[in-house]
Amino acid sequence: MIVTVLTVASAVCAVVPALLFCVNLRLYREPGQTGAADLPALSVLIPARDEEAGIKAAVTSVLKSVGIEFEVVVMDDSSADRTGEIVAGMAATDPRIRLERASPLPPGWNGKQHACWLLAHAARYRTLCFVDADVRLTPDALAQISAFSRRQNAALVSGFPRQITETCLEWLLLPLIHFVLLGFLPITRMRNDTDPAFAAGCGQFMLVNRDAYFKAGGHAAIRTTMHDGLLLPRMLRSAGYRTDLADLTKLATCRMYSSAQQVWHGLAKNATEGLGAPTRIVPASFLLALGQVMPILLLIWLWPLSAHAAVVRLCLPIALIGSWLPRALAVPRFRQDWRGALLHPVGVFLLIAVQWYALIKKCAGRSVRWKQRSYATP
Repeated sequence: MIVTVLTVASAVCAVVPALLFCVNLRLYREPGQTGAADLPALSVLIPARDEEAGIKAAVTSVLKSVGIEFEVVVMDDSSADRTGEIVAGMAATDPRIRLERASPLPPGWNGKQHACWLLAHAARYRTLCFVDADVRLTPDALAQISAFSRRQNAALVSGFPRQITETCLEWLLLPLIHFVLLGFLPITRMRNDTDPAFAAGCGQFMLVNRDAYFKAGGHAAIRTTMHDGLLLPRMLRSAGYRTDLADLTKLATCRMYSSAQQVWHGLAKNATEGLGAPTRIVPASFLLALGQVMPILLLIWLWPLSAHAAVVRLCLPIALIGSWLPRALAVPRFRQDWRGALLHPVGVFLLIAVQWYALIKKCAGRSVRWKQRSYATP
C-alpha cells in the first residue's frame, strides 16, 4: 500500500510541473523583432566590483548595440583591481561610456543593491537597463527587449541569458533555473495581473522604466537583500506595475560562476530569499524530491516492475517521463549541457541541499561572504 501511494504521489508531483513547463515553453518567448524606429533611449547600467578580467568585454558587447540610442554607465564599486582604470580608458575614447565611482558602502546595504541605486540616479535616460558585468549582449538585444517591453506594456522586463556551464556543478545546477521557472510559475497568471506572488526575474538583466522604478522604491527598498532578480519585480508589482519575462537565450550569454565552490556559495548566498525561505523550503523540498528524485529511486527499488501491482507499473513510467521531459525539452531550447539533463535527479538533490545549507546558516546566524564583503544572512 505504501509503495502504491508513494508511486502515485511521485507521478502527480512529476507530471504537474511537466505539463506547466510545456505550456510555459510557448509563452516564454523571444522578444522578437523591434518593428519600430522610435525606441526610447536607454541607460545601460553595469555594477562592477573587481571585474578587470571581463569588464572590457562586457562594455564592448553593449557598444555594438544597434537600433537604439544608449549610454553605458559603469559603477566601480570600490574595486581593488584595475576595473575602474580599464573603464576610464575606454570612456576616454568613446563618449557613450561613463565611469562612476561608488561612495563607501553604507551600513545595512548590500554592495550590488547600493551600486545599482547609485547607477539609477546617475542615468540620463528614462529607461534603465541593469546588466551584470559577466553578461555579454548581442547587437540587437537592447532594441528587441525595449520593443518587447513596449508591446507588453510592462514597467519591467527581465530574462535569463544563456548560461555558459563548463564545470560539473555548473551544468548540474544552473540549468535548473529554467526548470524551476517554467515548471512552477504560471506565466499566464503573471501576465494577467500584478500579484506580487507571481513575480519573477533575473538579476543578470533587467530593463525597467525609471519613473516606475523610483516610485516602487528601487534598490533602496531591498537594500539589505541579495536577490534583486526576484525582489525588484515583486516591489514593482506591489506598486501596481506590470512585469514580464522574455527568453534571452539568443540575445545574451553569461558565465555566472567558474568553479564548484563559486556555484555552491553563489546559489546559497540568496537562497533564503527564494526557494530556501523558511516558509517555502519544506513544501518546495517535498515537491522537488517527490517529483524529480523519487522516480529514479523507486525504479531502482522496485525493479523488476512486473512483480508489483498494475497501478505501480503504470504510474512509475509516467513519473519517470514527467521528471525528465522538461529537461529533455530544455536542452535544445536553452542550449543546455545534455549531461545535466541526464543527471537531472542528482542536480535536483543538490539544489535541495543548497537550500537547506543556506537556511541552516541563516538559523545559525552565520554571515554570507561575497565579493570580499560579509553580510548578515538574508
